Amino acid sequence: MKQISFKNWTLTSLEKAFGLQEVWQSDLIDHWQQADVEITEFDKKVIHHLQKPLIRGGRAWNETELENKFISPLIMQADIDDEKMSYFLERNLSAILGDYELSGVVDGMIATGFREPDVPLFCIHEYNRSIENQGSPDAHVLAAMLVARELNQNEHPIYGLFVVGLVWNFIVLKGNKYCISQNYNANDNDVFAIFKILKNLKIIIKTELHL
Repeated sequence: MKQISFKNWTLTSLEKAFGLQEVWQSDLIDHWQQADVEITEFDKKVIHHLQKPLIRGGRAWNETELENKFISPLIMQADIDDEKMSYFLERNLSAILGDYELSGVVDGMIATGFREPDVPLFCIHEYNRSIENQGSPDAHVLAAMLVARELNQNEHPIYGLFVVGLVWNFIVLKGNKYCISQNYNANDNDVFAIFKILKNLKIIIKTELHL
């Protein structure tokens, strides 16, 4: 049994180990990105308030600052938490997949449960742009999503997100195929598209994953 943490994978090594294939078009990710979700005037006010310090200093923030000052407040504004699922931070996640044990700390996840995470549905990894941060954030989150898929024990798609500095990318894993979205820049009007995608995630979980 090979024990490999999320941070030690690349997309290439994941593809070779687990037979994954990246695709460049996905109805699932199109549906996730294109839903017509309302943004209230109050939401817009909060988003602008969060975005101002990001624009001024976000490129210099470390990962903790990026998470605490922008990512988590934006996700919480999307009203994710309820009696059946919650947004959790810095939680351990692991599972055995074939000849490998994948494990690590997930920067953020949306999972069933409200005190402790039970079944993960959405995984997040974030990085700042400093040279100290080595590795592949896309692979790190995909490795976590593979664990989430194993823990779900069903054929539902798994959703994810990785953030590098000001740039957000969303990702969907269905079976052994995964698709990564276009770049969204949180320091411009893309922030409203990001917020809509986060809001739509809860709708998808409730209506299509039948939570």
